[in-house]
Parts: sequence; structure tokens; C-alpha cells
Amino acid sequence: MGKYSSLETEIYSVFGSTAWKGENIPTFPANFLVNNTNEYIRVSIIPSSPGVNLNSVSGILLIDIFAKSGKGTKSINMIADKLDDYLMGISLLNDKDNIQFFESNLTMRGTDKDNSSLYKALYSIKFNFFRGV
Repeated sequence: MGKYSSLETEIYSVFGSTAWKGENIPTFPANFLVNNTNEYIRVSIIPSSPGVNLNSVSGILLIDIFAKSGKGTKSINMIADKLDDYLMGISLLNDKDNIQFFESNLTMRGTDKDNSSLYKALYSIKFNFFRGV
């Protein structure tokens, strides 16, 4: 498996874990059509720059957080805090690969342009991916 496929597999494994599923936050990958009027997140992996060698890459994990419009931002902040618990400062290791996550950021974006019943925020966190040889 190549570095980009491995990166995707490792990151999505966090959201496929029993622990994350227990959080009861519906989670969808980028480029997946979602017809949901309740809270959910959408995960996008953005490799944005080369790493320190040919087997590494740096980037940003972008997670759109959707919550009911008109209900305030408390649920968005709670979801962002849960994302921090699973990602911020964490290293995901397997036999070949290592992903290190760094600081996170949360930006309120306002009412979703595609569904006015939802309010949208953007959670972002930087990562480095290293592949062992």
C-alpha cells in the first residue's frame, strides 16, 4: 500500500474504532453524499507538503462539524473537545507507519450553505506521516 492509501487507512481507523463509535457522532469521509439534519462530522485528509523524505508527508486533517442551527455552539465545542481527545498530541503507530498529530484549531463558519437547518464549524489539526523502510 502506498503512503497516501496508508495515511487514509490509519486516520479512518480512529473513526472506525469501538471507542469513537461509542461517542455516537455520525462520521463520514470527504466526497460522501450526506443527507442528515442532525449532528455529524465529515473528515477530509489534506496532504499539503512533502515530508522529510520520500516516504513521508505533512498535512492537515480538516473535519467539518455540523450541528442544528439556532441551538448555539455548545455541541460543536463538545465535539471539537472529543476530537482533541482522540487526535491532539497523539501518535498512531503500526508496524510500518507513524502519524503524529499536533495542535488543533476550531473556526465557526455559520449556517451551512447546502442545508440551512445546520450550522457548520471547521476543526483542523496538523499532522506528519512517516513510513518506515
